[in-house]
Amino acid sequence: MSIGAVPGTGPASGPLSVVRKATRKKFADLPTDRTLVMGILNVTDNSFSDGGENFDTAKAIDHGLRMHYAGADIVDVGGESTAPGTDEISPEEEQARILPVVEALIKAGVYVSVDTRHTETARAALEYGEVMINDVSGLRHEADMPKLIAESGARYVVMHNRGNSKTMDGLTDYTNLVDDMVAETQQVIDTFLAAGVTKDQLIVDPGLGFSKAGDQNWQLLNNLEAFQALGYPVLIGASRKRFLGSMLADNSGEPVEPRQRDHATAAITTQVAEAGVWAVRVHSVIPNVDAVKTVTARQAAK
Repeated sequence: MSIGAVPGTGPASGPLSVVRKATRKKFADLPTDRTLVMGILNVTDNSFSDGGENFDTAKAIDHGLRMHYAGADIVDVGGESTAPGTDEISPEEEQARILPVVEALIKAGVYVSVDTRHTETARAALEYGEVMINDVSGLRHEADMPKLIAESGARYVVMHNRGNSKTMDGLTDYTNLVDDMVAETQQVIDTFLAAGVTKDQLIVDPGLGFSKAGDQNWQLLNNLEAFQALGYPVLIGASRKRFLGSMLADNSGEPVEPRQRDHATAAITTQVAEAGVWAVRVHSVIPNVDAVKTVTARQAAK
């Protein structure tokens, strides 16, 4: 079967040819007996991880379908790079990049997460059906985002982050890293709850690499229970992050390229799946699906 085909429909002539016969997946349809795998789909021209290879709409749809068929439970579609030092784009440009992809994937039966900081973009994406909003803004979320999430009933990822792509690397001083992060994350949660968002809509992401430097990321991974104790599902996004590149540096001290960090990413997936996190957000789906399967099989044999 071609990667662009749905079982029972025959060969596909292109990514959009499959979308009308699939059953749309809902959040409630996602497995609850294991860690989920969220595939990252960057519809950008400046992603640190893939160099913009899915910037074209058709390529982005195809890649999203490939991740779905490879076992990704969720495909996270983003149109703006938030890597350190990158420039922001307008909500209008972001929507032009991602909305055709979101629409096609939803119609193909993919459960879609939308990686956006903008209420306007989240609202537009929700017009196509049930999507999760993955907002990296942290403490600086847009003021009207809580109201939208409350009114729409959408699932929403509260990620810890103190700044934006230009400022976050200078905001890594903490009195006590874990305690400060938990308190700041709770502050964002409280804002959303006060707006009428229900607890079951929220997911927590410690935000590895966002306003955290080097070994702080390892410290967070060693203290996941502090975030799980907040009482929400926990999402971990370690894939190809800088701290992995530094850990794998060659003898010259030069960090390895992002694509060479996938084995280390899968190792972290194994660790956090053992700890019972809700989901991992990754660039390379198959190794991380295999890591989750391995943990699930070992735990089932106890």
